[in-house]
Amino acid sequence: MTSTVPTSEELAAVAELARLVREQLRTVLSGLDEAIDATLATVLAEGHLLLEDVPGVGKTTLARALGRAIDVSVGRIQFTPDLLPSDVTGVSVFRGDEHRFEFRPGPVFANIVVADEINRASPKTQAALLEAMQERSVTVDGETRALPAPFLVIATQNPVDMEGTYPLPEAQRDRFMARIAVGYPSGDDEVAMLDAHDGHDPLVDVVPVATAAALTRAISIVRAVYAAPAVKRYIVDVMRATRDSSDLRLGASPRASLQLLSAAKARAAMAGRDHVLPDDVKALAVPVLAHRVIAGAQARAAGRTADTIIRDVLDAVTVPFSREPAPAGRG
Repeated sequence: MTSTVPTSEELAAVAELARLVREQLRTVLSGLDEAIDATLATVLAEGHLLLEDVPGVGKTTLARALGRAIDVSVGRIQFTPDLLPSDVTGVSVFRGDEHRFEFRPGPVFANIVVADEINRASPKTQAALLEAMQERSVTVDGETRALPAPFLVIATQNPVDMEGTYPLPEAQRDRFMARIAVGYPSGDDEVAMLDAHDGHDPLVDVVPVATAAALTRAISIVRAVYAAPAVKRYIVDVMRATRDSSDLRLGASPRASLQLLSAAKARAAMAGRDHVLPDDVKALAVPVLAHRVIAGAQARAAGRTADTIIRDVLDAVTVPFSREPAPAGRG
């Protein structure tokens, strides 16, 4: 079967969807354009998103606003130390009147799952999301049930040095396409926030501007965006550089290569382009890679973070300047 690169009309539809959702998110969070754009790229690539920062900077607000801006089912899970895996996936309940077990789905059976403060639950409960995030299905009592499409997990977490947190295992971090640090707002943006929240919850003003069908269609268009062999080689070179870096104890996985390419395609489509540029890869390399790698002891002692090491890797890897033209059809 032959597939073609997206048409200009299809790309315009993706760009318009991103613009409408971006406008809704901006009504709630001021001065976070970079975080919002990375969030939208992750959503359009149908990836899972990890929002990490100190308490009170708007992580949950961003996740809830996104759930409101897209007219899909939203399941919210407040992760706590006593949360059980069945509280996430669902449980089979025996119905005595019918002499049978009935499955009651948990909040994970939604298009967008907001996992609030995911690292405050035990590792066993965190692991309840592993199958859902990778396979987009849930197995309970030996029966596997498919999750609705599209399916996205948007998790928030506090830094691991905060009290009452359990660090996410490497296998779970690797399933998040991107990790975004919201950060503190500027002075002007914080004043604007005070005005917006003064006696009013701006979340109630967020209205749905995209349907599940429109999001599904946009995701399929993003997948068809063209990536030249030189761009794919550039992504692989970046991955290999993380694995060879003396500053990193653990480099990026092959899954990271796939997800960086998907995110770069989404960024290209948001800009109305039918092809990926190296700039798309560079713009999303830190959010996609930094949470997957582990800095070595010497790098940590020198005060270097995974973010700065990834940026150094990007500076060291040769960027391809020429691009092969996108073909009209691909097999």
